[in-house]
Amino acid sequence: MPMTREQRGGRGVDVATPEMLGTLALHAPRPEDFQFVKFRVEGEIARLTLDRPEHNLLNERLLMELVAGINAVSETREIKLIVLDSAAKAFCGGIELGEYTARRVFQLLDAFHSAFSAMVETAKPVLVVVNGPAFGGGAELAALGDLVIATPNARFAQPEIKLGAFPPLAAAVLPHILGPKLALELVLTGETMTAERARQVGLVNWLVPEAELKKKVDEVIAKVTSQSGPVLTMAKRAILGSLGLPLRDAVRNSMKVFLNELADLEDAQEGLRATVEKRAPKWKNR
Repeated sequence: MPMTREQRGGRGVDVATPEMLGTLALHAPRPEDFQFVKFRVEGEIARLTLDRPEHNLLNERLLMELVAGINAVSETREIKLIVLDSAAKAFCGGIELGEYTARRVFQLLDAFHSAFSAMVETAKPVLVVVNGPAFGGGAELAALGDLVIATPNARFAQPEIKLGAFPPLAAAVLPHILGPKLALELVLTGETMTAERARQVGLVNWLVPEAELKKKVDEVIAKVTSQSGPVLTMAKRAILGSLGLPLRDAVRNSMKVFLNELADLEDAQEGLRATVEKRAPKWKNR
């Protein structure tokens, strides 16, 4: 008989049996069954709010809920933007390892890789809002945001090196965002980066006082959702699809999306007509 949490001496709150965790990758939770992610659709945006008190530590269940939430709206034409934020004072304290044996850690990391893939591969732009510490896996989630808003309360760190490990996703992603020297600094020292420095080096797009956070989030949401949904998707794909390519290949990739896909959109034609007629475009999102 599987042991209970009390018998195992674990610290988490969500694991009843190892078998239940092992089935999450095969049986994605439905939004109405989410335990640690608040999922809601508000017009043209989908909000995913991390809500696992008190530090939003990432366990397999939370990660699979995050994947399921992103996948639930990735093909929904009406949704133009995904917003990822936190209900706690911390954005995310990293991966919860307290209940995982050496063998089960691999399943936890596989769930984290699934969340990474969902954020990168979703056609929708992802806005991440950080109003507290983002450490380890939490910093990686923030780094994966297409757009990031932070307050001075935010802190970013990859402390895995201090635990005799290194962050595999950050090791791959941070060089693209920050360059190799700064990526090496963060990963090799495990030191904490302030929100101010994160803004300076390009990890954060906007840094605002906490009192102005909601206003800024609403402002960015309004700016993004005022655009054509399919064009937002194509622009994101052109940018991310060009990462790591030689300049000539990157330009070729971007032009391929522009000429082969954008030209067929009704919204592309509407944008041209609206410019000529000196009026605001009326997007049909197709």
